[in-house]
Amino acid sequence: MTSLLKPRSDLPRMDADSVLIFDLDNTLYPSACNLFAQVSDLIGNYVRDTLSLEPDEAHRVQKDYFHRYGTTLRGLMTEHKIDPADYLDKVHDIDVSVVAPAPDLAKALDDLPGRKLIFTNASRGHAERVMGRLGIADRFETIFDIVDANYIPKPQQEPYDLLLARDDINPAKAVYFEDMAKNLLPAKEMGMTTVWVHTDVEWAQAGNDDPRIDHHTDDLVGFLRTLAKAA
Repeated sequence: MTSLLKPRSDLPRMDADSVLIFDLDNTLYPSACNLFAQVSDLIGNYVRDTLSLEPDEAHRVQKDYFHRYGTTLRGLMTEHKIDPADYLDKVHDIDVSVVAPAPDLAKALDDLPGRKLIFTNASRGHAERVMGRLGIADRFETIFDIVDANYIPKPQQEPYDLLLARDDINPAKAVYFEDMAKNLLPAKEMGMTTVWVHTDVEWAQAGNDDPRIDHHTDDLVGFLRTLAKAA
């Protein structure tokens, strides 16, 4: 089932100049596979070991940094000067086999004109492994990861500015898909069409009722097919 906040006539018209921008985790694959739970556990272990904390305190610090800084990584860099490369290597050492290949998603992407990009708070290596597992890596022109963002996470403004400048994106021609609703709001303010991909993850809900979000969907493939029909 595809849920839209606006009728089909309000969908953006897709053409060769269009740009589809996708978040990665819990957007291009279902949150139900719990892939990010593996990352979260490894982040907790990293905080525990790096700061010499008991597990409960490490969990508290992990969540506190996430909420205050946008990512636990940003909090650790700001307050403890940790090496971000070491962090990203360790917390993304996960089993991606829990993600099912997605031939329907690959076909839906093929049927849409324009450029396709990944915009993620995770690392490029993590994105490449997940996209490889999904079977969609060759559908995307490029990845903009947390390193490209100078380790400044969404929804802070700087990564959006850097993405548009690096990849020469006209925001009026861009459609941005994201599971964390609040991350859509800077994109909308820049002129992008915004699509919230529903998830049951609690921390992704903030901002989902904001009227600046153009569309909601609980079926990414179905939404992409609707876009293709409207092209």
